[in-house]
Amino acid sequence: MDGIRIERPGPGRPRTTPGHLLGDKAFSSKTIREQCRRRGITATIPEKADQIRYRAKRGSRGGRPPAFDSERYKQRNTAERCINKLKSFRAVATRYDKRDFMYQATIDVASIRIWLKDPVP
Repeated sequence: MDGIRIERPGPGRPRTTPGHLLGDKAFSSKTIREQCRRRGITATIPEKADQIRYRAKRGSRGGRPPAFDSERYKQRNTAERCINKLKSFRAVATRYDKRDFMYQATIDVASIRIWLKDPVP
């Protein structure tokens, strides 16, 4: 998260907090949702079936279900495919490099090779 820096079009410091979080059911815990809410990050995370049952069992004390945008959740597939393409390179998947700048360079080279092999118009 420390490496995130989104430049602003005008004057001012770059943004360092993402505006939105897409996660799978493994990240649907109450604490993760609370941390995102506290930092002002909108989260799109589906609920686990047992959490839905528990909330329904509590009735009105169970609270409202968290907001879920299914159209936005479909965008998560793009990021997952990108990561899987990068992991097809052994040096990226196993992280042989000890220093972070060397690992970033390995990811850059792998990204360039993917782009040259399959350029998107």
